Amino acid sequence: MSEIAALKISAELTPIDKEGLEALAKKGKANPQNRVTLKTRTVCENKFRNLNFVRDLPVQVIDEPPHLLGDDTAPNPSEAALTALGSCLSVGLHANAVARGIVLTKIELELEGDINVTAVWGVGDLSTSKILGFTDIRVKVHLEGDVGENELQDLVAHANLWSPVANTMRNPVAITVTLAD
Repeated sequence: MSEIAALKISAELTPIDKEGLEALAKKGKANPQNRVTLKTRTVCENKFRNLNFVRDLPVQVIDEPPHLLGDDTAPNPSEAALTALGSCLSVGLHANAVARGIVLTKIELELEGDINVTAVWGVGDLSTSKILGFTDIRVKVHLEGDVGENELQDLVAHANLWSPVANTMRNPVAITVTLAD
C-alpha cells in the first residue's frame, strides 16, 4: 500500500459543479439517442512503447513489463484498461454522490483482473477454445462519506450499473480493425 493510500483523508473531496451536472443530465434526458465519437491516436515509438494522443492532452505512454519484452516505462494495455474502469467508476461515484447530496471524503478503488497471456498477441498458444482478454475483474471500492453503509453500497451499485467503461467490458461491442488506405 502506498504512503498516500495509507493516509486517512478526512476532508471533503472537492465536489463537481452540481448545476453543471444537472445541466448535463437535462441535456441527456432531452436527447436520449445522442451519441458522440471519441477519437485517439496511437503511435509506436520503439519496441512496445506506444504514445497515445487524446485531444490536446499530454501524451499518455503505454509499454509492457520486462516479462512481456517491454522496457517497463509505463502501464501495459491491459493495466490501462483496468485504470480506465477504475477512473470511470470513480467519476460515476463522485457525480452520483453530488447528485444525491452526499459529501464524500474518500473514493479509492483497487482493481485486479485475471487474463490469459499464453497466446502472446497471436504468436503463442493459438488454441481456438482459448478465452482472450480478462476473464474476471474484481473491484474493491473504499468509499467514505456523510451517509451510512447502505447508502454507500447503493451508490457503488448505481455507479457500476451506469459506468460506460464497465458496460463496454460487460457487453459485446462491434470492433472493426482495418488497414488504412
